[in-house]
Amino acid sequence: MDGISLFMALVDFIPVLLFFAAAVLLLKDLYNKMVKGAYALLAAGSIMVLIGGIYKVLWKILYALAICDYPALDTSLFTFQGPGFLLVFAALLGMFSKKNKNNVTLHSAAIPVVVSNMPFIILQIIGCTGVQGCLIAISVKMKKKLPIVCFILAFVFMMGMGYLGAKFDDSSSMHWLAQCTNIISQGSLFVGVWLLHKAGLGNNMVQFMNN
Repeated sequence: MDGISLFMALVDFIPVLLFFAAAVLLLKDLYNKMVKGAYALLAAGSIMVLIGGIYKVLWKILYALAICDYPALDTSLFTFQGPGFLLVFAALLGMFSKKNKNNVTLHSAAIPVVVSNMPFIILQIIGCTGVQGCLIAISVKMKKKLPIVCFILAFVFMMGMGYLGAKFDDSSSMHWLAQCTNIISQGSLFVGVWLLHKAGLGNNMVQFMNN
């Protein structure tokens, strides 16, 4: 971990900001297009993913400045993002159900930091796959090809992050590779969501979903 610099830590804010921008666009476009429960799931899941990313960046900054090594911030990445992506997936998936007029009840729960990240990694894989799948399905319904390419790229590089996590050796080169992979992933997600937004996702969502 000696390879972590302050510049590297600050660069890690880029994918966090890209995800935040994509989430804001989705929340704006899908407001009043989803039942309250599903929209709450979308908002809660997005916030959890965002918090996980911020915690990771804060850990890197504190470590780079030699203030402290607080591993709970690092561990919280998967703890928050795994369930978070799964909630976003559940919210988007509900849009394709013919029974989407039924409200979904959201129960809050404390997410503990556990020794093993594997359960949360599995949740993140399922959630990420589902989110990209739903966004691709929406793109197909809107007959927009370029967003499909973006979401496929986002999915491939998200899975690449999982692969790098399994091979991680805490070297400076590995940290930079992971950050570049994450930037491409979140950048592709943002561009895809932005293209759907420009194509009228917020205005014509009901029409598209009924086709």
